[in-house]
Amino acid sequence: MLDAHQLNVFLTAAETLNFTEAARLLNMTQPSVSQHVQTLEQHFRSPLFVRSGRQLSLTDAGLALVPLARQMVRLSVRIDETMASLKGSVYGHLRIGCSTTSGKYILPLLLSPFLRRHPGVQATCQVSSQQRALEDLCEGRVHLALACPHECARRDVEYRLLFTDPLVLLVYDDHPWARRRRIDPEELRDVNMIMREEGSGTYDAVSRGLRSVGLEVADLNVILTLGNSEAIALAVQQGVGAGYVSRFVADRMVKEGVQVVDVRGLSLRQDVYLVQSRRHETTTAQAAFWKFVTDPQNPLIDDYLWDTEHVGDVDAVLSVEVI
Repeated sequence: MLDAHQLNVFLTAAETLNFTEAARLLNMTQPSVSQHVQTLEQHFRSPLFVRSGRQLSLTDAGLALVPLARQMVRLSVRIDETMASLKGSVYGHLRIGCSTTSGKYILPLLLSPFLRRHPGVQATCQVSSQQRALEDLCEGRVHLALACPHECARRDVEYRLLFTDPLVLLVYDDHPWARRRRIDPEELRDVNMIMREEGSGTYDAVSRGLRSVGLEVADLNVILTLGNSEAIALAVQQGVGAGYVSRFVADRMVKEGVQVVDVRGLSLRQDVYLVQSRRHETTTAQAAFWKFVTDPQNPLIDDYLWDTEHVGDVDAVLSVEVI
């Protein structure tokens, strides 16, 4: 008889194409992963992987098994969670895909009160690009995703506004703009700028904002591109240039050595949505978290989201995977 655990081991190996990495993700030994895969291959009397030195690839049988195994593993998890919920508790492993800023700063604060209320839930935050998070959502690799609305368009998903995060323009203390505190949009052409990479939520928000005042990113003198807002804030602090970052990051990371500068007629923000797929059956933990964070009567959300005292409350139950 097929074993859901063995199928989950196979799925992890199929997604990573690396038995050692699969073992790390599953908290198992590499020989144990290999043994589970071999047991499945003996059961089906067919190889599931092509082994060429250290390189792995799926056979036709392995490719055919992936979607079926995913269905069975999800059903197995659903059975466990449903039976546990009959006892009046919420149970399960909640996986959420999100971008760097929301994964490091926003999501842990939202999960903190939720996990205190539902101690039977464990959570994993998979940090990646917004596009990758939505792909993982649609493929069933995560239950929920945090993303901007333009990334959600034309997808079979449901989304709710979670929070609005303004973007602020930071300059270092000795920058000429630091004394003025307000500039015209055209002046953005004249200084060294630090930007996020294309495809990030910050880059897209800045690009849309610039177009609203007749500018393009190409009009800026971008001397440095960095992969997260924290790095931009620190580079500004070191005098490299000016850069847009999340207000959430600015308030918590660099309170000294930088100044916020207002650009006339240019108000930037990121609207971040909680997204779930309509293609897959909702788990108990997923439904509970969705209801928890979208409930307008829930006073815990604002308290936790903007109160730094709660940072780090969920270290023991929240794991972060950077993809």
